[in-house]
Amino acid sequence: MQSEPNEPRLRVVIADDHSLLLQGLVNMLESHGFEVVAQAGDADDLIRKVGAHRPDAAVIDIRMPPTNTDDGLRAAVTIRQTHPDVGVLLLSQYVEAAYALELIGDDARGVGYLLKDRIADFDEFAGALRRVAGGGSVLDPEVVRGMLGRPREESKLAELTAREREVLGLLAEGYSNQGVAKRIVVSERAVEKHITSILSKLGLRSEPQAHRRVMAVLAYLEDARATAHA
Repeated sequence: MQSEPNEPRLRVVIADDHSLLLQGLVNMLESHGFEVVAQAGDADDLIRKVGAHRPDAAVIDIRMPPTNTDDGLRAAVTIRQTHPDVGVLLLSQYVEAAYALELIGDDARGVGYLLKDRIADFDEFAGALRRVAGGGSVLDPEVVRGMLGRPREESKLAELTAREREVLGLLAEGYSNQGVAKRIVVSERAVEKHITSILSKLGLRSEPQAHRRVMAVLAYLEDARATAHA
């Protein structure tokens, strides 16, 4: 999905120490209307370049030098703290729900966590990057499935119906109301009713549409965090 002629080009910094993957991603992003303003091969360089260029978003591999463990995650958390207006999209080879939870912290806005395999569907990947740059949140479906599981009996999520848990999981993946409606084959009005019911059962007060979604996702992730540490 390429940018519309009058749509501003999103400015992106990419961090990955694998040169072939890095260059391939740069080429694909630029051919789809993004502007790659800088590339980084290690976590320290990434932090410097985000500070220098102040991009709309940063695409970051979790495992990067200097230690090749979770340096990309550490850098992403730092960027979230020092440049909260920069969207952060983490890429991982494996499903690590704990990484997603640590990145999101107490605010799901402008963050994403995807498996590297998702790059193969570049339209989907580009859409996820645009959502993150615009302040939305995106979680890989595999991560969401791992988090959802069976809600704890004492959790407010236990009060949700199976359909409501499905809707909440899709919201966590970053789907819009229209996208949720298409996935579960219902009307957008029905999705809105499900969201209203979810918010009520989770004890969340009404807010403007964009903030409501973030609040619902945060409640969902908070339960996942509690389950992981139970």
